[in-house]
Formats: sequence, structure tokens, C-alpha cells
Amino acid sequence: MANAARPAEVLETAASLQHPDYVPRGHDCQSVTATISGIVLERPTGLGWLAAFASSNALLLVFLAVVGYLLMMGVGIWGLDIPVAWGFAITDFVWWIGIGHAGTLISAILLLLHQRWRTSINRIAEAMTIFAVMCAGMFPLLHMGRPWFFYWLLPYPNTMRLWPQFRSPLIWDVFAVSTYFSVSLVFWYMGMLPDLATLRDRATSRRGQVIYGLLALGWRNSARHWQRYETTYLLLAGLATPLVVSVHSVVSSDFAASIMPGWHETVFPPYFVAGAIFSGFAMVLLLCVPIRHIYGLQDFITISHLEVMAKIVLATSLLTSYGYLSEQFLSWFGHETAERYVYWNRLSAFGQYATLAWTVFLCNTVVPQLFWIPPLRRNQFVLCLVSLGVLIGMWLERYVIITTTLHRDYLPSSWGMFQPTIYDFLTFFGSIGLFLTAFLLFARLLPLISMSEMRALLPGSQGHEEGR
Repeated sequence: MANAARPAEVLETAASLQHPDYVPRGHDCQSVTATISGIVLERPTGLGWLAAFASSNALLLVFLAVVGYLLMMGVGIWGLDIPVAWGFAITDFVWWIGIGHAGTLISAILLLLHQRWRTSINRIAEAMTIFAVMCAGMFPLLHMGRPWFFYWLLPYPNTMRLWPQFRSPLIWDVFAVSTYFSVSLVFWYMGMLPDLATLRDRATSRRGQVIYGLLALGWRNSARHWQRYETTYLLLAGLATPLVVSVHSVVSSDFAASIMPGWHETVFPPYFVAGAIFSGFAMVLLLCVPIRHIYGLQDFITISHLEVMAKIVLATSLLTSYGYLSEQFLSWFGHETAERYVYWNRLSAFGQYATLAWTVFLCNTVVPQLFWIPPLRRNQFVLCLVSLGVLIGMWLERYVIITTTLHRDYLPSSWGMFQPTIYDFLTFFGSIGLFLTAFLLFARLLPLISMSEMRALLPGSQGHEEGR
């Protein structure tokens, strides 16, 4: 019996089978719960959070003021004109909807693939998705000119027997974005039910017990609750997974289904999806690095988590760069004069947007190559700097795609330039204020990391053995 393994040795062996840096070291179930729930229930509102909240609120007020002025004066306050009728609004829409993709990818696809490293960051990424899609959805509505008639886009029964134009890309966006937002919201809320019950049980104030109790929907931690919860969670993950591909494919079809030179590309759907995941992971990195320091979560969001995300940013950067090369090759190979002119105009020295186009290559293709070097992938300052560059590059990419095609189409007689106004910039930066305000409230009121999933990762837990 001397060779029989003792329980402690079995647990140690089980712990060594997984990557040690993905599991909080020196923590048990109690300390995991206390650390994460303490951020919401016990940690006082610090001056740093208040300063950040005040700054984001200031941007949000700017956004509300600009939108109010827009509703009074119309979209003419933006720089929209013929031929460039799609300006900042559609650029902002595509950029925000792309950022939301990483949340669903981390939550749904990595869950189905049993990737345990997602556990520390999935809640943050899911919240980011919800708030990014909220920001994205407002821009097509405002761009319509009369947003108070938005319900005309819905196929509701009416006495006039009027139906939406189902061949319009605007209708495709309505169905794609509303479906994506609904599934992402339900998936996010479902995943929080066990944690909301934990907050209810640990809350010391009556108000907290009532609010979190209502949100927990009567969760009692019974075996039946867990069985139904896990079944529903997996079903929602399976439902959300194709949406990652379909939503941005639909958005890219807004361009690809047209006959405009530079947009009529079959490579657009996969190219847009790769770019969306690219920008989404950059945003997750930009959020996770400060969060782990501000809330003392270095044991949960480790350097290894950041390094894995940096590798995904590098991989999607290569995919996006391949999309750039495919565009150039197809324009040359197609022998289409107007198509060739668009890319020549975009990249050559005489092109009005050439500086922006080359900045896109610099930010999205060249700068992420720094992540080939392991020490730079683990350097948090470099991670933030590259992520910020990627976000700027991806916004410029959408802007260049829209404006270079529209300002030089088939007819030279209709050529023109797009000049953004101060209201274009204020609307975009104001939407960032909306995103940050919502995210800061989430960080203050809800658990940033899934406590139930993190407890399941600990060695010896039932969830760990089951692979949850």
C-alpha cells in the first residue's frame, strides 16, 4: 500500500494538469467569493472611480446635447453630403458593432471549446459586448434623419399594409443587431444568476438583499437549478456562436451587396469578422489591464491571460492583413478600371485619404507584430499601447473604406469630398462616454469575474472535475 496516492497528492496532480497561471494561486472557494463579491459589497467608492465616472458622464452629457441638437436641426449638422452620404455615423456603427464581437467569442465559442482561461475575463467581455452594441445601434437610427419613426423598420401588422423593404441593408441591420443584442443580453444575465444569489446572501443592507434577490430569480443553489442552468447556458452558447459570424457578415453585406467600386467584394464578410474580433480583443485588453490593478485582481486576471489575448490579437492582425492584400490583388486581377482606381486613389500619394490609409496599415499590420516577442506580450504598457493603436487603426479602416469609395465613384462629375464637422466628432466621442459610463456602473454594481465558474476551476472542486 506504500504506492497508493494520498488525497493531497491526487489534488496536487490534478492541479498540475492544467495551466497553473489560469487558476488563482493560494485561493480557495471562500477567498475567491470574498475577493470578488467584496468589490461590490464592501469596497468603498474610491476617488479614482468617481473621477472616471465624472469624466465619462461629461462625455455622455456632450453626447446627449449633440443628439438633442441633431433631433432639432436634422442630420445636416453632420458633414454628410452627396456623394458621401455615409460618414462618421456608419463608421461609428461598424466600429462599435465590431468591438462587441470579442465578448461573444470569449463567452460562447471558448465555453463550447472548454477553454478554461476564458473564466477570468468572460464577464468583462460580455459586459463590453452589451454596451458596445448599445452604442452601435444608435447610429443607424440617428442616421435615418427621423429616428422617431424607427418602428417603421419592423414588420408589424398595420392598416396601411406597408411592410419594410426587405432588400434594404438597413432592414438586415435591424434584424442582425437586435438579435445579437437580445441573445448577448440573455446570455450575460443567465451567466450571472449564481453570482447574483451569492451577492444576495452576502449583502448586509436590506436594499442590497432585496435588489440582488429579485435579480437572482429565486436561485437556491439546488441540484435542479444547476442542472437547468448549465443546460440553458450551453444552449445559449450554441445559439450565440453562429451570431459571431453572422452579425458582422450582415454588416459587411451592407457594402458588399452594392455595386460601388471598392465595396463589391466577396472577401468582405470573413474580412470584417476577423477585423471585428481583432478590435474586440484589443478593447478587452485595454479594459482588463487597468481593472486588474485598480481592483487588485492580479491573482485572477494573470499575465498569462493577457498574453493569450495578445496572441489572438496577433493572429487576427495577420488575418486582417491578408484581407488587405486580397483586396489589392482582386482589384488588380479583376481588370475593372473603377475598382483599380479606388485602390490606387486610396494608397497613392495623390489620394486625399492616403495618409489615413497608410496609418491603417501601420496600426493594424505593423504595430501588432510586436507581439511576436514574448517579453512585449507580457509588458502591460506595450499591451495597452498596441491595443489603443489597433482601435484607432480599425476606426480609420472603416472610415477609409466608406469615404474613398463614395467620394470617387463611377462618375467624375459627381466626385466630392467629405468634411466632418465638430458635431461628427462630438457624437463619436460622446458615444465613448456612454460606453464608459455603463461599464463603470457595471464594475461598481455587479461582479467583474464569474465567482461560480472561478470556484469550479479550483483543484478538487466538482466543477473542475467535470470540466465546467
